Amino acid sequence: MGSEDVSHVRSQKLATPGKATILALGKAFPQQLVMQELLVDGYFKNTNCDDPELKQKLSHLCKTTTVKTRYVVMSNEILKKYPELALEGLPTVKQRLDICNDAVTQMAVEAGLACIKKWGRPISNITHLVYVSSSEARLPGGDLYLARGLGLSPETQRVLLYFSGCSGGVAGLRVAKDIAENHPGSRVLLATAETTIIGFKPPSAKRPYDLVGVALFGDGAGAMIIGSNPVSGIEKPLFELHTAIQNFLPDTERIIDGRLTEEGISFKLDRELPRIIEDHVEGFCGKLMGTVGLTDKDYKRMFWAVHPGGPAILDRMEKRLELLPEKLRASRRALMDYGNASSNTIVYVLDYVIEESLKKKTEEDNEWGLILAFGPGITFEGILARNMTV
Repeated sequence: MGSEDVSHVRSQKLATPGKATILALGKAFPQQLVMQELLVDGYFKNTNCDDPELKQKLSHLCKTTTVKTRYVVMSNEILKKYPELALEGLPTVKQRLDICNDAVTQMAVEAGLACIKKWGRPISNITHLVYVSSSEARLPGGDLYLARGLGLSPETQRVLLYFSGCSGGVAGLRVAKDIAENHPGSRVLLATAETTIIGFKPPSAKRPYDLVGVALFGDGAGAMIIGSNPVSGIEKPLFELHTAIQNFLPDTERIIDGRLTEEGISFKLDRELPRIIEDHVEGFCGKLMGTVGLTDKDYKRMFWAVHPGGPAILDRMEKRLELLPEKLRASRRALMDYGNASSNTIVYVLDYVIEESLKKKTEEDNEWGLILAFGPGITFEGILARNMTV
């Protein structure tokens, strides 16, 4: 599932002095791999539910999401230890957080170590840490536990981004870009980690929208190293981060509605979400592209690294922007292989963008591109970037 190692990539371009670049990618997953065709029976068995109507509805959703496989922390061992997680209406937020806090730290450490290994420099060269998650809550935050798990210096400067949802990965990348460009010589480790256990619930006719999440979301972690002025012969820039912006759409706070309750997090996605994104994505892209004189005429010459919130969002973007099917192939592959893994997924998409660009490395197109994600707010996160591997 994707390029397991991009350390062999040879940059054919020189990075712009002072501009932040992504220098390495890493990813990690829990042990449980779930096949989509087996999900329905397993989910209803684990939650002791035999509602044929809900089962049929979930079966339909599992087909429409286009997901084929995804990784999850949830296991028979966890349900055996915490059977209350599969029951309706019990206060289980403490149990969920106990599981999630440990799980996301473990995955983030594994993704961070994989990323640092590909980067090729000592871990002591990490100066800053940006940590992103919508799956845990504690004080001190997961950034401190991650720093300790990696063995980072106590002088490492940390930034914590909680509950940014699907836009969190690109939000973290925007923050890491600012740090890298304003602290010469710095090297920023961006890590994201998510698990759906925080919102795991039994099926209920009162909450039919829960089934969308069951059919769509997955668990995992991702990591990137970001820094400016790559060291020649040691660091190999993958993407140069030219311009980053964030916009929110007023009066859309309830379109993506997440609430922490005594039963964990409850999410509700409004049916209007894909349409709202479609209506505003062109203007948002125009703001980014205009900084270097690109226009909608350049869409077909660019790469597109779009967080795959779901197939409907990708379909509407493709139609509105008149993109060739291949332009969103990396996003669709990430969705198919990992599901929507919230903030992590942009790492998996970028990994596929690199894999596909290596196959076309003699082509001039796809140097410039957009890294996009959409999250609660509704918030648009976007970065105009250069692919340094083509």
